Amino acid sequence: MTKITESDSLYNQLEKMSLEELLINMNREDKKVPDAVEKIIPQLVSLIKTIVEQMKKGGRLFYIGAGTSGRLGIVDASECPPTYGIEYGRVVGIIAGGKKAITKAVEFAEDDMIQGWKDLKKHQISTGDVVVGLSASGITPYVTGALQQCKKHGIITGSVSCNPHAEISKYADYPIEVAVGPEFVTGSTRMKSGTAQKLILNMISTSTMIQLGRIKDNKMVDMQLANNKLINRGVQMMMKNTGMKNYEYLKEILLAQGSVRKAMEWIKKHKE
Repeated sequence: MTKITESDSLYNQLEKMSLEELLINMNREDKKVPDAVEKIIPQLVSLIKTIVEQMKKGGRLFYIGAGTSGRLGIVDASECPPTYGIEYGRVVGIIAGGKKAITKAVEFAEDDMIQGWKDLKKHQISTGDVVVGLSASGITPYVTGALQQCKKHGIITGSVSCNPHAEISKYADYPIEVAVGPEFVTGSTRMKSGTAQKLILNMISTSTMIQLGRIKDNKMVDMQLANNKLINRGVQMMMKNTGMKNYEYLKEILLAQGSVRKAMEWIKKHKE
């Protein structure tokens, strides 16, 4: 039985379509993705609740994948510290083939059943952590082998795949299967499947960080002040929150304290 991710595209003779037709049809397919993601929200709730519980106790969140899936995991993990001020190493992305594979395909790296577990062990993986396997096809050996070993060692697991009855789901305590249908280009899972995985990872990390208290109201009060844009955003937050108008004064406090949260606490303390 052909897996959905390998099914023939619903569109034929792509090379004969006009540019406008190509874009319209790709967009038509992309619109199906959020609806498919909506259907798995209940499963996502269960996974995220467990991630939050483990992280509150000091545990870590690991994403492990190959190719596009692995790259998406690394992007999501790498953006958590600057966005939410959480320590580096609390959310970790691992990709088959290592750092080289982030920008260049490493041949047959995803076919190694053993290496995924080896890569997790480099991080001293433990039962306090949560490992989420990412694989559009749901059969990637690198991911499957890693999740198998995690289950064997009592480590909590989740999975995100785009095929029903995915192989990796067998080794996930919290399996998520989001069926987005055939790709516009047959088998090109960096398209709809990749979009679905990106949406799901956004939901996992964002809701987890909110649950961990890393957002106040709707603002990133713990974001790293890594450039002038973010510094300006931080000062604007402070101006709105305090009613104070002296931009340079607030900027000085912000830079001295290192985050909007700490700067606001400093202002409150010195007003009392």
